[in-house]
Amino acid sequence: MPVINKPAPDFSLPATSGKIISLKNLKGKNIILYFYPKDCTSGCTQEGKDFTENYKKFASLNTMILGVSRDSLKLHEKFKSEQEFPFELLSDVDEVVCQLYDVLKEKMMYGKKTRGIERSTFLIDKLGILRQEWRKVKVPGHVDEVLQTVGELS
Repeated sequence: MPVINKPAPDFSLPATSGKIISLKNLKGKNIILYFYPKDCTSGCTQEGKDFTENYKKFASLNTMILGVSRDSLKLHEKFKSEQEFPFELLSDVDEVVCQLYDVLKEKMMYGKKTRGIERSTFLIDKLGILRQEWRKVKVPGHVDEVLQTVGELS
């Protein structure tokens, strides 16, 4: 489980760029690592659009955005292309990184218990230290709060 002000759990995942992205190779940039339940759904689409609208502001603060879900790279490619997201989506089909960051939770879906990703965002500084986490994220206003926190960190 990640701990604030301690090194963020390292990971390597396949990305929409066709590359493998590893946290240890991203030192020198702040990282927004956001976990979302499912590609091509309304809440996840809106969250991605909100990050896209603020992409240049995050970039000006030396901050990279990475979205993570359990969906396949093929579905990620479709989602990213359709929504024109300027950032990478990472595929965690084996749930390894979801478990590292403790974002898999039991949820109720149409009256049935299911296990899925609880919308969560993590801010990792340029040294790889976890500086902030948001759990049980509600999409409206979330990206503005993240941007403000990144601004305070810089």
